[in-house]
Amino acid sequence: MNAFSRRGACPALSAPMQTGDGLLVRLNPVAGGLLPKSLIGLCESALRHGNGIMEVTARGSLQIRGLTPASARLLAMEVDALGIAVRTGVPVETGPLAGLDQEEIADPRPMARRIRAAIEDAGVTQRLGPKVSVIVDGGGQLTMDAVTADVRLVGVRAADGIKWRVSLAGDAQGATPLAMSEEDAACDIAVAILRMVAEKGRDAHARDLTARQLRSLASWRSVAPPSVLPDISPTRGEIAPSSRLSPITRGPEPPLKLPISPLVGEMSGRTEGGATERQPIGVFNLAAAIALGIGLPFGSIPAQKLIDLTQYALTLGTTEIRLAPGRALLLLGLSPAACLSLQKTAATLGFVTDAADSRTRIATCPGAPACASGRIATRDIAEIIATENRDILDSSLTLHISGCAKGCAHPGPAALTLVGGENGAGLVVDGTAKALPAGYRPGYDAAHGIGRVAAVIRSARHPGETAAACLARLGAAGITEIYRQE
Repeated sequence: MNAFSRRGACPALSAPMQTGDGLLVRLNPVAGGLLPKSLIGLCESALRHGNGIMEVTARGSLQIRGLTPASARLLAMEVDALGIAVRTGVPVETGPLAGLDQEEIADPRPMARRIRAAIEDAGVTQRLGPKVSVIVDGGGQLTMDAVTADVRLVGVRAADGIKWRVSLAGDAQGATPLAMSEEDAACDIAVAILRMVAEKGRDAHARDLTARQLRSLASWRSVAPPSVLPDISPTRGEIAPSSRLSPITRGPEPPLKLPISPLVGEMSGRTEGGATERQPIGVFNLAAAIALGIGLPFGSIPAQKLIDLTQYALTLGTTEIRLAPGRALLLLGLSPAACLSLQKTAATLGFVTDAADSRTRIATCPGAPACASGRIATRDIAEIIATENRDILDSSLTLHISGCAKGCAHPGPAALTLVGGENGAGLVVDGTAKALPAGYRPGYDAAHGIGRVAAVIRSARHPGETAAACLARLGAAGITEIYRQE
């Protein structure tokens, strides 16, 4: 562990990433969840070797911060001693209730295991970038609709059984559909896509495939035997045309432009796409017992509070704790009475226990000082805004607080975006963090500026009008002027 991963790579246990508060590691358990005692052990390790802050990211990864080169090695040894196997290679992700939810269309785990094995057999892992990913979604109460990926496989009920819809580059709304196939063919198409991406280099994603390559994929899946993986030209990264396929015109063709930002929301923001789905917070009835979803406020919680919660959950019969996209934990194996008791304890400890909690309306990265790029204390600002403006943060409005112009927590447009920069905290109305702010105020006073905007919404909102509709009626120029006023 002598070399640290570059920013933009994935800070795995074996390659921690340098941040503003030390080294950061990210863990994805192979089993999908953790035994309560294992999670307690991880938290204790984070207290010994890091800064004692535990995070769950937008994609459902566990992060430990504030490590040194020496303590990161010790942490890795203790993770191994706890018997926690962590995933390596290309992420192939399934939903947090995979295999447990009676509302699932299909259990995605066998397909995910098959794809992981096929990726290894294809020998493309080292040629793919660290942020290339695959989602296998079996449906149910908690889908993966809002999480982006290079390849998406979604279970669909058909007249002749379960099929898998294969699409690429985006979330459920923005991904480009390719095929509706049996399991064998869907697996082969997914790996063929990754082989094409690998031919383009480690900076490539599925969004970089050309329209001609996509046509080749779509044509192949309809005529080729499902057990045969298509050949790919080492020079063009395309499927070798079958005699039964239409001729493909030679010559250069620009990459297909697709709306995707793979894993960009990984540093603990909200899920990053434009799609919406049920939040993993609240009670979920499963075939065997109940699962309780509890959120981490802005994706972060002191390790000791997580220890306290998990110890109590263990006394109530919790059998497993799964990480969920959307910065949450799912505690499994509870009775109705235990679920209610645990929910109350979690609220007392500061966790998010209600999907309508105003903190769920705010997308925020770690910001300063945790992130070296952060120019404002995003989570401090977010906490003040959420506490003082609960009535304004309704389901229509998303507030994005970004430490810098990268916008890691919420790449898409938000009703209001605060962006840290040289001039303080800039405000972008109905845009992204990459847009040029129309007005600024000091970073330490940004919450006050949003509070002024909230006060105007309260006074100007028509009966039954949402906060977002009121903002749209007030106009960007007027909102910016209100934010800038002392």
